[in-house]
Amino acid sequence: MSSYIRNRAALESAEDQTLAPWAVRSMDARRIFTEPSGEYRTQFQRDWNRVVHTRAFRKLEYKTQVLPYGLGSDFVRNRLTHTLEATQIGVGIARALGLNEDLVQAIVLAHDLGHPPFGHKGEDELRRICGHFNHNEHSLRIVTEVEKRYPGFPGLNLTIDVLEGIEKHETDFDRIGSYRFNPRLGPSLEALVSNFADTVAYRAHDIEDGVESHILRETDFAGLRFWRRIEGELQPDMRPSLRLARITRRAINSMVEDVVRETARRLAAAKVATHDDVRQARRPLVGFSREMSVEQGELAALLMDSFYLAPKVKDACAVGARVISDLYARYLSDPSHLPEQERAKFAAADERERELVVAHWIAGMTDRYALREFERIFGEHLVLPGAGW
Repeated sequence: MSSYIRNRAALESAEDQTLAPWAVRSMDARRIFTEPSGEYRTQFQRDWNRVVHTRAFRKLEYKTQVLPYGLGSDFVRNRLTHTLEATQIGVGIARALGLNEDLVQAIVLAHDLGHPPFGHKGEDELRRICGHFNHNEHSLRIVTEVEKRYPGFPGLNLTIDVLEGIEKHETDFDRIGSYRFNPRLGPSLEALVSNFADTVAYRAHDIEDGVESHILRETDFAGLRFWRRIEGELQPDMRPSLRLARITRRAINSMVEDVVRETARRLAAAKVATHDDVRQARRPLVGFSREMSVEQGELAALLMDSFYLAPKVKDACAVGARVISDLYARYLSDPSHLPEQERAKFAAADERERELVVAHWIAGMTDRYALREFERIFGEHLVLPGAGW
């Protein structure tokens, strides 16, 4: 019976034998603070386990993806469900390419921990009022400083590979803020796959959420080449819920298959043979084909104009922006409203650092906590426009 039990050494050996030569091996992973190795988990398995148990991860349930908390039906995505869907997609791409699935899972599960309330509008507002805010940087701050789960070190003490993947996360809406980890090297393939898993997830589920929330109709997509690609199996008399599920499934499958084929082509064209080849590459090794890139550009433009900037979404996000702005100003002028621990940080900081203390405190709020805090401080109950439609 004991021969069937796989300890860490056996798991690392299986990785080394089965992963592609350009994949990251967990046996090579290092942490900032030295810890004993676990007996039955690889380093990257420990990392994604740690992320899932954080307070920041649990708070994602009440943070905006596109539609703020309380807006639309109970079925539209929030920041947590988006993260879970992106993780599943990333693991699938990694498996197809022979990459380290656990490393991808750890990066994607952590990639949005630093998002403030009210989504990208909330991030834009924090950046406007305090001069600088980047949710990738704040995700790093959360896993290296904010989370307190171990007595021997701050943060989670994740591996350098995961920290670098969080820092170098980049999509249409996310841009790299700084390079602290391996600044002269390009990202691992696992980090690049994590980026595209995020894109695949939100492109597919934003189609579904747009229709589910009645902001978009299927006919809005009719002129898109990507829509023609995915609508082939849709029967006119199919139940709406089945149609939406089929649309999402075909959208994800189409993008994932394209990324896998195109990445394999690029790896071969670049003659990548080792992980070092990946890190030294001066060309993007993971991506959509030229045809899919064009199709995704059309889809992204439609979603921006007709969904993200739809009046109902803009009006709701404007309320969120007001909440963030007013809370920020009040905390700075009267820090007695801050909790005790944040007041201590505020008192010990200089003027510029105080602004960051307040910004980071607000960034850790959920949508509903921010609304409750606004009501507590200002005595005004805000209802997001369109809540309950």
